[in-house]
Amino acid sequence: YEGADDMPVHIKAALLPTFLATPLHEGQLVLGAWQGTYRVEHRAAPHQSRVFASVMPDQLPAHL
Repeated sequence: YEGADDMPVHIKAALLPTFLATPLHEGQLVLGAWQGTYRVEHRAAPHQSRVFASVMPDQLPAHL
């Protein structure tokens, strides 16, 4: 169902990234001292959403 806040949401979603790739080391995110990750909601009214995470194994050869 479309709501009154949908058009601004579509524009913001087109301008901002919709996915993030972040390395993991020993189960922890590898971020710099001042880095973080944020999930931003552009709708005026609360609703349910989901966040999906995929973990990919290291693809580098063992000698690198």
